[in-house]
Amino acid sequence: MMASLKTPTLKTPSFALSSKPRLPSAFSAAFPNTARFPRSHPQRRRFLIVTASSSSFSNKPTVLVAEKLGEAGLTLLKEFANVDCSYNLSPEELCTKISLCDALIVRSGTKVNREVFESSGGRLKVVGRAGVGIDNVDLSAATEHGCLVVNAPTANTVAAAEHGIALLAAMARNVAQADASVKAGKWQRNKYVGVSLVGKTLAVLGFGKVGSEVARRAKGLGMHVIAHDPYAPADRARAIGVELVSFDEAIATADFISLHMPLTPATNKMLNDETFAKMKKGVRIVNVARGGVIDEEALVRALDAGVVAQAALDVFSEEPPKQDSKLVQHERVTVTPHLGASTMEAQEGVAIEIAEAVVGALKGELAATAVNAPMVPAEVLTELKPYVELAEKLGRLAVQLVAGGSGVKTVKVSYASSRAPDDLDTRLLRAMITKGLIEPISSVFVNLVNADYTAKQRGLRITEERILLDGSPESPLESIQVQIANVESKFASAMSESGEIKVEGRVKDGIPHLTKVGSFEVDVSLEGSIILCRQVDQPGMIGTVGSILGEENVNVSFMSVGRVAPRKHAVMAIGVDEQPSKETLKRIGEVPAIEEFVFLKL
Repeated sequence: MMASLKTPTLKTPSFALSSKPRLPSAFSAAFPNTARFPRSHPQRRRFLIVTASSSSFSNKPTVLVAEKLGEAGLTLLKEFANVDCSYNLSPEELCTKISLCDALIVRSGTKVNREVFESSGGRLKVVGRAGVGIDNVDLSAATEHGCLVVNAPTANTVAAAEHGIALLAAMARNVAQADASVKAGKWQRNKYVGVSLVGKTLAVLGFGKVGSEVARRAKGLGMHVIAHDPYAPADRARAIGVELVSFDEAIATADFISLHMPLTPATNKMLNDETFAKMKKGVRIVNVARGGVIDEEALVRALDAGVVAQAALDVFSEEPPKQDSKLVQHERVTVTPHLGASTMEAQEGVAIEIAEAVVGALKGELAATAVNAPMVPAEVLTELKPYVELAEKLGRLAVQLVAGGSGVKTVKVSYASSRAPDDLDTRLLRAMITKGLIEPISSVFVNLVNADYTAKQRGLRITEERILLDGSPESPLESIQVQIANVESKFASAMSESGEIKVEGRVKDGIPHLTKVGSFEVDVSLEGSIILCRQVDQPGMIGTVGSILGEENVNVSFMSVGRVAPRKHAVMAIGVDEQPSKETLKRIGEVPAIEEFVFLKL
């Protein structure tokens, strides 16, 4: 059915990041299962539409502000809309009011769930989260109801960095403990002797906006600063005198560690018993990022054992933490109640940022801080669906092949197609490649609206190339190729002859396939996960590796071997349904004929 659908030419305006283009009048997307609805049932072909026209706003829209917002933000809102400030609404009261509102602004205390969107009757066009996290907003429900969700991710950067430095200094000099002691009538100068910051090594884990601001300030305090972040450009780090190192080197050499990474599956409990054991004895840890990046029970054990001398924490895995928490009550732990963004200046900045984002969205402008998926016409989405999946998975594969410490800065995407450029809109494909490159190690939600902005913010330059093929243009694409330049690879065979990491794929029978790794031709379905092995081309290799996986109850879905010549070198690509254990992967690596291998999670 997919092949028979004819795709209309999608005319979309090009836009620069510095401009504020308007959304196309049919900037919409079908539900994921729209492809199953036949053309004979047009009433079931649902669209999610975010539109703006001059008639849409002949009357002022209404913005409901459900939690306290800075006066500067309210002033901006009132210039454009009717503003209803109703705080401390019950869930029932919110659902009653929302049907009369075009926009809703909340902080973290208001739950914007599916019931809220259903109660809006389709009128609610945008939800603004005055802050970074969007855990209290049901993004799936928002998207289904055609509601854009925007946040304010930049206004609290300096406040969070300053709080990190404040905790760093307070911890080093036992300020909180000494304060409590004096107020209890004691005078214990000898007990609270601290340590100096000058000349000490600070490892900043996560070198984004907040991490880099912490590094600047720590340099001013005379500290030697190193950092680990897979996406941080080395030249940006060098510009402020920071050396990018591997994760293991960072935690092994640091006197102080400051955490600034997002909470993702990859960073969840990143600091645990295993990583604490690798740290310098007496290390001190600051966390103003997310509580879940530390295994809190393991941290208590490390404190008791003297591996970690002190910790200063603004965030916790459960907030507020329990009153009898061993971590909170620990004598050598300084705690604050998630105050990273709590300055008057940051609150005003957040208010202005979210007000501008909400007003822009109501005007129909593209929102760089949108966090839910934007929409494309159902017919285009139906035809491009397998290529969208291919694009994201190629991005995920490519970035996982980058060796630690290498900053991803230059990516080239090549589309081979028989269609004329005007008949192939690659914005969605480029956005999904960007999503695959960035999301595995970031908390950023990448979509069609914010993909280019997010890439630019992270120093990631993506160029596109169209390769025009002869033949029928019925199929939108023959192949997609992703190349990452100026990096080292975990898997040397993924490097092309010109020195870039290169992966290529195509869609076969509606299923995305990996067809090329470096200079080696392979053919493996991009389902589950993949093991890539470079080996000496000799009989029995498929059986040997297959037997190891079978003994560990790991199901093999596909297996393909590409070689340069018989009995020379070959690359074996193995699709697996389950993630092999470390021991299983170790056994594969110990096979004499296997020269290198890598496990890639899709």
